This record gives sequence, C-alpha cells and structure tokens, in this order.
Amino acid sequence: MKILVTGGAGYIGSILVPELLRNGNEVTVIDNFMYGQASLLDCCFDAKLNIVRGDARDNAIISEHIKKADVIFPLACITGAPGCDRDPIGATYTNFEAVKMITELRGKNQLIIFPTTNSGYGVGQEGIHCTEETPLNPISLYGRLKVDAEKAVLDSGNSITLRLATVFGISPRMRTDLLVNDFVYRAVTDKFLVLFQAHFKRNYIHIRDVARAFIHSLNNSSKMKGQPFNVGLSDANLSKMELCEEIKKQAPDFYFAEASIGEDPDKRNYIVSNKKIEKTGFKPAVSLQEGITELIKGYKILRKNSYSNL
Repeated sequence: MKILVTGGAGYIGSILVPELLRNGNEVTVIDNFMYGQASLLDCCFDAKLNIVRGDARDNAIISEHIKKADVIFPLACITGAPGCDRDPIGATYTNFEAVKMITELRGKNQLIIFPTTNSGYGVGQEGIHCTEETPLNPISLYGRLKVDAEKAVLDSGNSITLRLATVFGISPRMRTDLLVNDFVYRAVTDKFLVLFQAHFKRNYIHIRDVARAFIHSLNNSSKMKGQPFNVGLSDANLSKMELCEEIKKQAPDFYFAEASIGEDPDKRNYIVSNKKIEKTGFKPAVSLQEGITELIKGYKILRKNSYSNL
C-alpha cells in the first residue's frame, strides 16, 4: 500500500516506518525534524521510502502528497501536557487543525488511522476500568486537543482511532520525558526519586506494540473502522508507586519515596480496559518488565539532555 505518515521521524514513527517498509509498503514521511533527529537514516537505502522535509500544518505540502496515499497516519503532534502548555497556539494548529485539514483533504476511500491518548479519560472512578464508552473528560490542553481531533477523525468516516496508554521503550528518536522512561532513567542515573500523588494510576504500552497496533488496525480495518480502541497492557494498570516497585526489582539500588507536601501538575488518575481491541485479535507482545530491562540497557548509551522534549 501507499502510506503517508506525518511526523514519521518522531518517537513512534521511527519504530513504525521501518515496520511498514519491511511489510512491503511504500511510505512517504512528512516531518520538520524539529529536534534534529536522525532516526530514519537506516531506512534511506529503501527505495520504497520517500522523505519530505516540511511542516504537517502546510496545506500545500499535505495536498500534494495526500492524493497519492491509500492510508494516512497523522502522527505529527506536540506531545504531552507540558509541551502544549508552553506553546498553546502551535499545539492547537499541530494537534487539531492539521489533523482536521487531513480529514478535509483526503478522499472518502483513503483510510485514516489516528493515535490519540487515553489521557482523555482524565480522572476515572476508583476501581472502575475506563472503556471506549466511558465519557471523555480531559484535564489538560493536550488531552482536549487530542479528544477534539479524534472526534473530527471519526466524524469524517473511514477511520480508526487508537487511544494509546502511556508509551515506554527505546526508539531511535528517543524520549526520556515519558513516565516509565523517565523513572527508569532516574533509577539508573540518580538512584532516587521523589513521588507526588504516588497513588495516581495509569496504563502503559511498549512502543513496539504501538507500531504493531497500527499494523493490526491496517490489516483489520474492515471490522475496526469507525471506532476508537484503547491500546495498553491489561496487566499494567499501575500507580506511580507500583511502577517504582517494578523498576526496583531490576535496579535494587533505586530509592523512592512520596513527598508529604507538593503535588504533580499531571492530575491523570484512571485504569483502562483494553478488551475491545483484544477481541479483534490484538495482544501486546512486550511486558512492562521487558521494557524496563530494555531501558536499563539503553541508558548505558543515552544521556537525557539530548533526548527530552522538555
């Protein structure tokens, strides 16, 4: 197939694009390389890859390349609440307006598979799993923009949305500011961590399973179209304290404690059901524990200041 990926050199795209190429697809990546990343260099030998250095918000660029695509993956995004809060105008145009533009430019036979976030659930009810039927209640600009973009994508038809859990794991375009990646980095380098609201829970998913979920959605689009799907590890609805306990099993010198005063600016607190996508035949392949092992190994190579969005 001919696939257009905006933001294809980002954290997720750098894992997904090589997989799409290996599966025989022709892939066009549009990315502005705003972080100076070189994450797709090892794919440049592949004749099926086309790189466009440009902005996913540019109507002329998108118009030129979207007409050739069978499928569009709009990955370009200012990811996370801190980044959106720093640049709310840029976030609005990247995370919502650019996605809405794609829905308006594409033809009705062109499939969109769009990653949103289960942070749209905001604050859930204790002990009750959020399903795709749970009302969305985003508590950050990032969450609100992703929820609005998801609605625009689903309302446009011929589309699938993936409500991703908090992603972790090593990528050629690495991010150390994601929760698991950050906590493991601190365990390995600082060997201590002070937690705020340590009981707050969320769900997690390995980045390679995110790529697998995209490919699964592509291969099963006929039965998944028109719907949102939670994508996460069903055995990893963990609090921040529980996450640290898992990390300590592999980093025994790691010390962590909850602060008696202060609070986390990220107020998300929910548990998530992933049964809907599991019923379509998708099951994650990488456990949280395997991801922690991978990160500990990777942090013998990486240094944080070069790889964070913060």
